[in-house]
Amino acid sequence: MTDIVDELRWRGLIALSTDEDALRKAFADGPVTFYCGFDPTAPSLHLGNLVQILTMRRIQQAGNLPLGLVGGATGLIGDPKPTAERVLNDRETVGAWVERVGAQVERYLDFEGPYAARMVNNLDWTSELSAIDLLRDIGKYFRVNSMMAKEAVARRLNSDAGISYTEFSYQVLQGNDFLELYRRYGCTLQTGGSDQWGNLTAGTDLIRKAEGKSAHALAVPLLVKADGTKFGKTETGTVWLDPELTTPYAFYQFWLNTSDADVSNFLRVFSFRSKQEIEELERDSAERPAGRIGQRALAEELTTLVHGADQYERAVAASKALFGQGDLGDLDAATLASALAEVPTATVTELAPIADLLVAVGLSASRSAARRTLKEGGAYLNNAKVADEDAVPASADLLHGRWLVLRRGKRNLAAVELQAS
Repeated sequence: MTDIVDELRWRGLIALSTDEDALRKAFADGPVTFYCGFDPTAPSLHLGNLVQILTMRRIQQAGNLPLGLVGGATGLIGDPKPTAERVLNDRETVGAWVERVGAQVERYLDFEGPYAARMVNNLDWTSELSAIDLLRDIGKYFRVNSMMAKEAVARRLNSDAGISYTEFSYQVLQGNDFLELYRRYGCTLQTGGSDQWGNLTAGTDLIRKAEGKSAHALAVPLLVKADGTKFGKTETGTVWLDPELTTPYAFYQFWLNTSDADVSNFLRVFSFRSKQEIEELERDSAERPAGRIGQRALAEELTTLVHGADQYERAVAASKALFGQGDLGDLDAATLASALAEVPTATVTELAPIADLLVAVGLSASRSAARRTLKEGGAYLNNAKVADEDAVPASADLLHGRWLVLRRGKRNLAAVELQAS
């Protein structure tokens, strides 16, 4: 596809636009300088943020100039949540998170060549504004009735929690960001999530009133799974981009476990494969769902993109080894630890008979059931079948001197961790 608007629409990445035809023309006349903002409300971005980052990357690759904004100022205030007031983080915490979030955004943009990206921090201009300047020079363009009609504000006004003036003013700050970037860099497009539409249009309205010029806003849909549940969440919580918060193995498994109903949508949103390649994957996945072709393609591309080819290879090796298709002893301690973090684990202070361990990790309901499993040849220790009902693991069986991997049948996994008493 040569038209970036057509590509974004095919990929399901356009929920709202101020004027799609005008935006299409702006891209055709290009290049367009555009921005997307990321507030440091946590030490890492997550998969929902990745949708926005990769949308920026697509628009840049189409020949446009991205500004990656990290909200050193807006991160101190907090965008209104739907249900309750945000807890304000201290300046030192937000400052540290600015560095981490900025580094994450930078990884996905190109900072060289004719369409080089630029990182900006809204604290650089917001900190220079006095309260009087903000109210006189910016606030005069905002109408309270319009501000109250914004979806996020309206929901809070109608809730028991209400809304503070601090969070109510957030849209003024974000609108000012767009105006400032327009004045500094000629930025004429802001992208963001559809839940940010009120904040996005606050900026376009401000530019029109303050400068008499038109600007564009483009909102990307918020992803949900086919079953209606929130995208980017697992039983253990949010899927983060930071490997210290979500391990590469867990990240890989998230994509591998994508439901058949979601795989087509996720391929279009996240993959940089061509339309032809994705449609071929969709056909192959539909014809052979048991092969999980689309899921494997997603897991490979996204794990490699976010964590690198080496971590992808390690995740694949760990996944295979856990289910008897590789040597568990070949896995390094960090990779094994991240893989075992995803399975039931029992902690012991001394090695006990395997029958007892099967019960401890929940693979057998009772000791008699565990002995029966052993007798029937359905129990495995570190991928080696154990048939002796009275077998006791030796210290030499401990992987990295710490873990035992137990399996019942082909798919039921658990781990035992030995800790010093």
